[in-house]
Amino acid sequence: MLLTVDVRNTNIVLGLFTGVGEYSKLVQDWRMRTDPRMTADELALTFRGLLGQHVDQITGVAALSTVPSVLREIRVMLERYWGHVPHVVVEPGVRTGVPLLVDNPKEVGADRIVNSLAAHYLYESACIVVDFGTSTCIDVVSAKGEFLGGCIAPGLEISTDALASQSAALRKVELVRPRSVVGKNTVECMQSGAVFGFAGLVDGLVRRVREELPEFSGPDVAVIATGDSAPLIIPESSTIEHLERDLTLEGLRLVFERNQARRGSGRRPVE
Repeated sequence: MLLTVDVRNTNIVLGLFTGVGEYSKLVQDWRMRTDPRMTADELALTFRGLLGQHVDQITGVAALSTVPSVLREIRVMLERYWGHVPHVVVEPGVRTGVPLLVDNPKEVGADRIVNSLAAHYLYESACIVVDFGTSTCIDVVSAKGEFLGGCIAPGLEISTDALASQSAALRKVELVRPRSVVGKNTVECMQSGAVFGFAGLVDGLVRRVREELPEFSGPDVAVIATGDSAPLIIPESSTIEHLERDLTLEGLRLVFERNQARRGSGRRPVE
């Protein structure tokens, strides 16, 4: 079994895959809160507790972290607790098969790279990937699988949190769809601005990408959403066509298998 680890600023997502290539399948996943102070031993203890009976069935690990302090501890954890199995941490210098056609490739986050890889693998076309996380990332992938760049905006949750914390008369609200765009109370007004406002933000950026890049103007471009807030925004969006909840985990699987193939020691399918 392959363990995939996706560490973001807010949450850590673990995914467990069986099989290889077209026979691979995500059989289970877990989510936990990110704590930048966690040590390698604490990470291993938590992961092993979640994996339970599967812990001794792990034959490979693929990981990424957008939190520098956790990235360091992930490296230590893998060497200390899973050093006996093949593992890869997505960072500068690791081959992903995604050409980065940007000014400084080392600045591109590992999450954006693996999302681009997975999107192109799944849809085999030019793609626009919208990742609703701590930040809202819009990544543009060519029909050849090249990462062309994108846009980064504040995330839905941190935007509403900032609004509540900086405004004396406003408070934090539950992020759900309100009854209508025109709110009848303060809570609904804030929910309307968050849900419909972010849908409008994404639609506007996607349309601008399509207008600016000729190869993205046609109908054969997949617009894909992922991230925790994606299910809330997609119904209000006019440009997002697909939801891929596990896009990053799928991308980590692909990076692992490609690196193992280069080493000539890929995993065998596990049923």
